[in-house]
Amino acid sequence: MEGNRTIHAALLGAGTVGNGVYKLAAQMREEIAQRTGADFVIDRVLVRDVTKEREDVPRELLTDDWREIIEDEKIEIVLELMGGIEPARTYIREALRTGKQVVTANKDLLAEHGAELFREAQENGCDLQFEAAVAGAIPIVRMLKKSLTASQLTEVMGIVNGTTNYILTRMTEDGMDYQEALRMATELGYAEPDPTSDVEGYDAGRKLAIMASIAFQSNVTFPQVYTEGITKLTAEDIRYAKEFGYVIKLIGMTRLEEDGIEVKVHPMLIPEQHPLAAVRDSFNAVFVHGLACDDAMFMGRGAGKMPTASAVMGDVLDVMHHILSASCGKVKSSYDRQLPVKAVSETKSRFFLRIRVTDRPGALANIAGILGNNDVSIAQAVQKRSRDGVADLVIITGPVWERHFNDSIRILEGMSVIRGISGIIRVYGN
Repeated sequence: MEGNRTIHAALLGAGTVGNGVYKLAAQMREEIAQRTGADFVIDRVLVRDVTKEREDVPRELLTDDWREIIEDEKIEIVLELMGGIEPARTYIREALRTGKQVVTANKDLLAEHGAELFREAQENGCDLQFEAAVAGAIPIVRMLKKSLTASQLTEVMGIVNGTTNYILTRMTEDGMDYQEALRMATELGYAEPDPTSDVEGYDAGRKLAIMASIAFQSNVTFPQVYTEGITKLTAEDIRYAKEFGYVIKLIGMTRLEEDGIEVKVHPMLIPEQHPLAAVRDSFNAVFVHGLACDDAMFMGRGAGKMPTASAVMGDVLDVMHHILSASCGKVKSSYDRQLPVKAVSETKSRFFLRIRVTDRPGALANIAGILGNNDVSIAQAVQKRSRDGVADLVIITGPVWERHFNDSIRILEGMSVIRGISGIIRVYGN
């Protein structure tokens, strides 16, 4: 709008998300000016290949020279949408050291080097905003940092990977096996050609590290997160879970305990009546519990071009307000605490256990005895039909220390009556 101040920005990366951000910024130009009293202009877009055509991004804005951006005093905001650790880490540090504000969607970087970058931002009086790094259009970072700060949070859990949730939805609703559901997810563009980061839980683990750090004001890094993926799940596991009244989801969960922070990602049996059980297809949801707020859930599109772009632009509006009010860098980072992160063996879980067992008298009693000797109680047990003298024994345990459960599994694997342990999945609840 005429007479407004102009805030200039640079975009690092013009891939799917970068393109979406440029497009959304152009669509919102008048709205941004009305909301902030300033015009927002992207002057430079850093790419590897300036000769490649970019949808919606004019070629004259493209550059492959980072120095053009870092040395341009007119540029006040850097939007880092490249992904990966380097050179993104170097670029963000240099931007902060020259007094530029930074908005990033880089979960990989923040999950490993977040504390370092937030110290850099604080020391230089700059903003480092990252809503898009966790759950796309779901404003969970803003909620954890601001709205829920007085809630005394004790647990954050959620479905924060759309690819795996889509796969598990197809396995649950259509009876597909894992490979068939993965093929469909790939054909529809939900899964990458190499889906490892999604299906092995690494993507969710990085997001969980960031959420745990914010929720409990302590630095948690991705290498500290226990991760287990969905590749071993079978249609039979899902069918048996349903018989017990559960749905299987890939869950990221972090809890604040008296002796430290529990943080892990793994498949989990969720009761059918729990709100997370109804989250289908590629949707994400985060469920929080606090002493003051009790239970709350946030749900929406967790990834994709425009949902992620909307989160980035939400951060841009915040940063613009801070620039105009001279309040950048005023919010102190909470990453300075160092609460211990508990090893998974030192946490408690309930377990779903599916065992193929020789169908003969005393087999169940022997198995129950071994579990009991290792402090594993049985909450539910069902022996399914016998075929060729082998039956499926399905057990749900009470809460047990993971180290004790693992001890019992090692003993069970050596028993002559056991033909195989087909499924071991954690169960929600205490």
